[in-house]
Amino acid sequence: MQKVLVLCTGNSCRSQMAEGYLRYFAGNAAEIYSAGVETHGVNPRAIATMAEDGIDIAGHTSNNISEYAGIQFDYVITVCDNAKERCPVFPSSAARFHENFPDPAKATGTEAEISQQFRAVRHIIRNYCEKFVSSHLKSVTA
Repeated sequence: MQKVLVLCTGNSCRSQMAEGYLRYFAGNAAEIYSAGVETHGVNPRAIATMAEDGIDIAGHTSNNISEYAGIQFDYVITVCDNAKERCPVFPSSAARFHENFPDPAKATGTEAEISQQFRAVRHIIRNYCEKFVSSHLKSVTA
């Protein structure tokens, strides 16, 4: 089975959302992991925003990339420039993909404005993950 790692700085928002959507769209076609070059805990707003779209990430944990050093990944997706720059060679045999999604954790304004920014990022990540699975996972395993 193919293995996908989603990598971000703190493994709190963007990588957690992407992990949730990749699991949803891939089904049994791949094992999906997410990690950070640091661990910041799963952001409660990310959990709530994903729940609005029917994706439950409440049980996710914030993991450090070092926890997965022994796993041979087929794909590594970096979802922020910082993670791409800080982890340029892990793992060496995986196909690398990069998309610098906006960081919803840096959203400011009223609660409604912050929630809207989380939803906007969620939408971008959902579209990316659906296309990624369609292009790289479903076609390989179908």
